[in-house]
Amino acid sequence: MHIAILTFEGFNELDSLIALGILNRIRTPGWRVSIASPSARVRSMNGVVLEAQASLREASEADAVIVGSGTQTREVVADAALMAQLQLDPSRQLLGAQCSGALVLAKLGLLDGVPACTDLTTKPWVQAAGVAVLNQPFVANGNVATAGGCLASQYLAAWVIARLASVEEARSAMHYVAPVGEKEEYVARAMRNITPFLAPAPLAA
Repeated sequence: MHIAILTFEGFNELDSLIALGILNRIRTPGWRVSIASPSARVRSMNGVVLEAQASLREASEADAVIVGSGTQTREVVADAALMAQLQLDPSRQLLGAQCSGALVLAKLGLLDGVPACTDLTTKPWVQAAGVAVLNQPFVANGNVATAGGCLASQYLAAWVIARLASVEEARSAMHYVAPVGEKEEYVARAMRNITPFLAPAPLAA
């Protein structure tokens, strides 16, 4: 089971790395979580450099893909050659977008007729792409989910775990990362946000 987190130049560390940390709480054999980038290294909006663990081609073949956010997302969607490498398909993959990652899914035509969540800065760009933006942290429609606000990345990660592993695994992962003394409250909030969207849409074999 391969989950790829698309991470581009100018990426937001919280958006990519919170999801990476939570998703890696699953210890099932064969469960793999990768930072996937168009180049060998990418630099964050705050100067943190990451080495890619997977290519965009590998990400397009992954079981789940989370599209991360960053300061250069509009440049990403304007790059036709880069966008052509993103062969994403919700009939065979779980797809998630964090904050401005929703703009990438919108430009790929994967949010047609589906409302989305995103951050407040990205909201007008997503609306200009013809997508209605909700005032909530998380929403999913079938195999496509979007989250708005950096810390909503926990909901996106929990949703992926619940769909690909189990609801109990999602609860356990969230319990591990939640603050001491507030664990039950955090887990309950996370599950309250994702549970309405867990009805599976079958993935193609």
